[in-house]
Amino acid sequence: MFQQTLIVGRIGRDPEMRYTPGGIPVTNFSVAVDRRWTDANGQTQEKVTWFRIICWRKLAEVTAQYVKKGQRILVAGDIEATAWLDRDGTPRASLELTAERVRFLSDRERETEGEGGPPAEVVAEGDKEAVAGGELPF
Repeated sequence: MFQQTLIVGRIGRDPEMRYTPGGIPVTNFSVAVDRRWTDANGQTQEKVTWFRIICWRKLAEVTAQYVKKGQRILVAGDIEATAWLDRDGTPRASLELTAERVRFLSDRERETEGEGGPPAEVVAEGDKEAVAGGELPF
């Protein structure tokens, strides 16, 4: 059974792109997903979950070019959770999502900036990527 995780959040830091020894581009960045609710006492509560995102090949190049800290984004892909003890013996955990699809979500201030922005959506399909509704502009 194929399962995919879908997250919507804000970019926590600008992406870092590098190349594997074989020359394959890979980009990493973080996404904060926040959840708000009202508890039984009427108090607003908030919880933020951080995800490490990894993109490969052309998807890595596109996200490295267009992803900026604070931007809203939707990422779909395979998730892996890792748990460990740090040097002090404190339990730690990490959520890493290997992206297969990235959708750049608009912010009101970016909508007025005009052309030159990112494609609407980039999809990794094996070794090739496609933009929903058309070809990549590069």
